[in-house]
Amino acid sequence: MIKRIVMLLALALFCLPLTGCGYNSMQQGEENVFGAWGDLEAALQRRADLIPNLVETVKAAAAHEKDTLQAVVEARSKATQTTITPKQLGDKAALQKFADAQGGLSSALSRLMVVVERYPQIKANQNFLALQHQIEGTENRIAVARKRYNDAVKAFNFSIRKFPNSLTNSMLLHLERKEFFAAESGAKNAPKVDFGSKS
Repeated sequence: MIKRIVMLLALALFCLPLTGCGYNSMQQGEENVFGAWGDLEAALQRRADLIPNLVETVKAAAAHEKDTLQAVVEARSKATQTTITPKQLGDKAALQKFADAQGGLSSALSRLMVVVERYPQIKANQNFLALQHQIEGTENRIAVARKRYNDAVKAFNFSIRKFPNSLTNSMLLHLERKEFFAAESGAKNAPKVDFGSKS
């Protein structure tokens, strides 16, 4: 009986420090990173889903801009085929490859918008105007989702390095730091999509 009480006390003494060791908070932080990544992926997918309609709308009025339209289609294809799993968020090379594919799509989309400026009939098209608002909103969502993801990564990376969490992580969890999703080169902010004024 005394042996059992001693064992229970020892177990209680062992478990008591675990309440302040960060075990649960680090796992919650990792889940926050995964959730923020899912939101960012959803915003990027929404942009990709809008592009076929945009290309078709432009193609109807500017069919001879075939090279620019093809570049957008190819960039979209590459961006949607380049994927990353939540488990790869700590892999800098994988995340950079993903970011580069998304950056290529942003660049191709920006070039298409420059072409559109030469065609007033496209800018007057109601379908195009509706897409204008959707794409502008989506670019803003991407910027917000990128910031939220990076904020979650920053909080998580700090949580696994601070004491006593670092001990708990090294002994029990073995969670790895996550990589930030940097804006594509040349676009430290959301790409500006300017469809011109309605006048």
